[in-house]
Amino acid sequence: MNWGSFSAFLHMGGYAFYVWSSFGLSFLLLALELLLLSGRRRTLLKRLGQIQRLNASRGSK
Repeated sequence: MNWGSFSAFLHMGGYAFYVWSSFGLSFLLLALELLLLSGRRRTLLKRLGQIQRLNASRGSK
């Protein structure tokens, strides 16, 4: 498509609400997924550290 101005581009031929809300929702969900993955990674690393310390303390006895 060829838009005559930036305003026309933002308006998206009358479908701006659907187009931009779709982009916004997609961005929001991707950001949320990254935050959740980061939390899961942090939890996993903490648990692995606890297991490693437990195994090290059992081995030294």
